[in-house]
Amino acid sequence: MGRVLKRSYRQSGGGSITERVQTFILEHCINSIEDEGTVYNLTYIKNILKKVITAAESTHDVVLEGLYERLAYYLTSHMDDDLLKERSRICRQISFLCSSGHDNKCLSSMNLVVPLQCSLNMLEGDTGCALWPSSLFLSELILSYPMTFSNKFCFEVGSGVGLVGIMLKHVGASKVILTDGDMSTLANMKLNLELNHLASETMASQRTYESPNMVECKHLPWESASESELQTYHPDIVLGADIIYDPLYVPYLIRVLSILLKPLKFCSSEPKEGDMSCYRCTQSTEDRNGDNSQNEAKEAPNAYIATVIRNLETFNYFLRLAAEASLSVLDVTATMKPKNLLPYMLSYDRSTVHLYKVSFLCT
Repeated sequence: MGRVLKRSYRQSGGGSITERVQTFILEHCINSIEDEGTVYNLTYIKNILKKVITAAESTHDVVLEGLYERLAYYLTSHMDDDLLKERSRICRQISFLCSSGHDNKCLSSMNLVVPLQCSLNMLEGDTGCALWPSSLFLSELILSYPMTFSNKFCFEVGSGVGLVGIMLKHVGASKVILTDGDMSTLANMKLNLELNHLASETMASQRTYESPNMVECKHLPWESASESELQTYHPDIVLGADIIYDPLYVPYLIRVLSILLKPLKFCSSEPKEGDMSCYRCTQSTEDRNGDNSQNEAKEAPNAYIATVIRNLETFNYFLRLAAEASLSVLDVTATMKPKNLLPYMLSYDRSTVHLYKVSFLCT
């Protein structure tokens, strides 16, 4: 975010952070925030001030005294940053308009309203406490194709605010596990589940009964995820929204997906009717559109990943490592297009989101 702001300021200043640009930042950004009483993360404001001052000094531009004064104030302030972080959260309501339009595949004809606690600071919790387009896209997908996820064990990596998990429970997923590598995101996620009348449980061993409203929340950093733990899950469907973003974490992500998606046993021959002891080995280029009726062995697990490709090099790196790990990555954006259930949300551009179906290649 800081790099984007600095680039914008340089462009408006003809390549430099001029005094005119600095005055704009000070008067219309920093001072206006204080005048309006808007609460932002203290560390975030300090970092912005540092970046602006450093950028101006590096090009030998004059730095306004006001910027130095504000930075000194924030550096010496005894304001409780944890309190600011708590106060910087808002509760949003996302209304999915399932009753609008024709030929709607939504499970219910009634609109679905989902309250969510989100952070005003887009950098908090490694962005996990904010709403992103891919999360909205996956939510629309689940509501548009409910039978694809109904009565399935669904496992999400990088669950953020927990919206996808709430949708999965709404359409009747038999079991839902939400995971994230950031503890503050995980805590916020559990709160959102409670806001939507779902029970959260961090450790499965602590459960004394199986509740239909139970959602398991697990701390799962990809880089340290235990292979033995991942092998115990055996989900039917893995989901992820905007999880292909950092090339440093792509190898860890591929490893997690590979372990979760690798079936225990492929059927060596055509299975008998009703034989569920092994997995069917198919690589279909078309989606089943939620038709789960079959007289053969069950289909191997697959993943649905929604993502906005912000860096093509990073995405190609993901594709290369996936191929090396015997994972098939199929673009199903056109064949599994969700209904437009958020027509009022003009800032949400679903055309930028791609949907990929990932499965383990038969060998």
